[in-house]
Amino acid sequence: MKRNIFVGARFFFAALTFAAVGTQLVISSQHGADIVNFFSYFTILSNVFTAVVLAISGYRVLVGRRPSEADDVIRGTATIAIAIVGIVFGLLLSNQDVGIVAPWVNAVTHYVMPVVMVADWLFQPPLARLELRHLWWWLLYPIAYLVYSLVRGAFVGWYPYWFIDPARAGGWGGVAVFGVGIAVGFLVVSLAMLWLGNKLRRNVDY
Repeated sequence: MKRNIFVGARFFFAALTFAAVGTQLVISSQHGADIVNFFSYFTILSNVFTAVVLAISGYRVLVGRRPSEADDVIRGTATIAIAIVGIVFGLLLSNQDVGIVAPWVNAVTHYVMPVVMVADWLFQPPLARLELRHLWWWLLYPIAYLVYSLVRGAFVGWYPYWFIDPARAGGWGGVAVFGVGIAVGFLVVSLAMLWLGNKLRRNVDY
C-alpha cells in the first residue's frame, strides 16, 4: 500500500506541475509573451525539470528498477533547484510584480513543489552514498543558468529577474552580491540535502 501511494503521489505531482506550467504558458502566450523569455525563468525550467524527474522516479519505483548513482544525483539536482526557487521567491520576489500569473499556478510552482520535492527526498533518500564531489554536479545547473541569463540579457536587454539585471540591481556589483548570496544558499541547501540523504532511511523498497 505504501509503495502504491508513493508511486501515485509522484505521478500526481508530476502531472500537477506539467499542468501548472502548461496553463501559465497558455496565459502568457495569450498576452503576447515571448516564448523564449518564458522558458528562461529559473522557476519554469526547474519546475519542468522537477516534473520529469518525478515522473521517471515514479516509474522506476513502479517497475522495481533500482536507481543508479546518476539517477540519485539528478534527483538531488532537481530537489535543490526547486528548493531554492521557493526560498528565493519568498525572500526576493513574493512582493514583486511577476506578471500575469494564475494564483494556483503561482502556488504550485513557488510553494507546493519545493515542499513536495524536499519531502520526497527526505521520505525516500538516495540509494547511493553521496559525497562532496556530487556537489559540483548539483551546482552545475544553476551556474549554467546564470551564465545563460547574463549573456542572453546582455544581447537582448531582458533579464528574467531584477537581481541579475544590472540596471535594477545597482550595477554589476549588485548582481555579484546577489549572485554570491544565492550561491551560498545553494551550497547550504546542497550540504543539508547531502547530509540528510546519507543519514535517513528509505521508506519504500525498489
